[in-house]
Amino acid sequence: MSSENSSAGDENSSADARQVWDVVVVGAGPAGASAAYAAAVTGRRVLLLEKAELPRYKTCGGGIIGPSRDALPPGFELPFRDRVHAVTFSNNGRFTRTRRSRQMLFGLINRPEFDQQLVEHAQKAGAELRTGVTVQRVEQHGSSVPDRRSVAVVLQGGETLLARAVVGADGSASRIGAHVGVKLDQVDLGLEAEIPVPETVAEDWKGRVLIDWGPMPGSYGWVFPKGDTLTVGVISARGEGAATKRYLEDFIGRLGLAGFEPSISSGHLTRCRADDSPLSRGRVLVCGDAAGLLEPWTREGISFALRSGRLAGEWAVRIAEAHDAVDARRQALNYAFAVKAGLGVEMSVGKRMLAAFERRPGLFHAALTGLRPAWRAFTDITRGRTTLGELVRSHPMAQRALTAMDRRQTAASTSAPVAEAETQAEAGAKEGES
Repeated sequence: MSSENSSAGDENSSADARQVWDVVVVGAGPAGASAAYAAAVTGRRVLLLEKAELPRYKTCGGGIIGPSRDALPPGFELPFRDRVHAVTFSNNGRFTRTRRSRQMLFGLINRPEFDQQLVEHAQKAGAELRTGVTVQRVEQHGSSVPDRRSVAVVLQGGETLLARAVVGADGSASRIGAHVGVKLDQVDLGLEAEIPVPETVAEDWKGRVLIDWGPMPGSYGWVFPKGDTLTVGVISARGEGAATKRYLEDFIGRLGLAGFEPSISSGHLTRCRADDSPLSRGRVLVCGDAAGLLEPWTREGISFALRSGRLAGEWAVRIAEAHDAVDARRQALNYAFAVKAGLGVEMSVGKRMLAAFERRPGLFHAALTGLRPAWRAFTDITRGRTTLGELVRSHPMAQRALTAMDRRQTAASTSAPVAEAETQAEAGAKEGES
């Protein structure tokens, strides 16, 4: 127990009557569980709140790439449903080619199992879990807050909890994010179906995923095998709901899966933060989807949730120890710097990649299916040997390629030559189909 909780000599009488947590984490997904673990492992009093009962379903492809694996707690055994050694790429159903690797590229999990296991690790580290509770709001001033070192977490039904620091990890529609003032720069719609398939179909997909570059700018689809179930999904910019639904239906149809009844059909909005969006307010931090932290091009969010959650938990402990607003603000700024120096760089590169991909998906397809350096970069990122940010920062060729794509994006005068190059590249990819 922290000294703040064991001694109340300088506290308001209302705080004397209630437990004061060092850190309260709102949301028990990968970001929240990681934050709770990182804070609890230091010996602080940590409370993890979740509105659903666990385990619960989450719309997500469930791909675990290297950065996700590296951010897991020590001793965490991933509940893989499959291990991917091959990727089939197609461009809106055309120019299909499969590339293979002797080493595993990444693993596939079901989110209910994965999230539950993360929460259990946080509990083993000392965090307390409460499920079935909804946070209405947080207050840092007013009658509910006994002193300047406390945050009031008001639950549905009127119960109020007190904390020295709060971490918001309550998803892309975050109430804690609204309190902090998170600003969004990109919102996309993901649709997904969990499709049980016969053993013969499952065997055909074992160890292999499909990535299809879609018909709308920036869209793509995926098939992720997980034993006797295929996770099939598509994603595109919000505002294209009908077209996105048609894409998913057509995608499932041309894969020969339309005759199988999905066990779950779901949708989800993904949200990317604006560059100037805050990551804290007072003694409240946000991480993961609540902060709009995910890779803008692929919309991969698990690694961003795990990494930002761990950082948020570590800095929430420092904020909990801060004795005044100035020190708390200093620690919050350090958290923001750590996020922006790592994840922020990756997001910046991802935005540039998305802008280029929206305009010329065929060039990306041709590169990944026909150019060895592009495939090597893909495998290095999925295995965790590098990240998008590190790749551009440390490889001159990648820097030049991204700069060239930026110029194509802004120079309309080059549109005809680029289109011709794209056609030639796609033709080359088609010749190399396998």
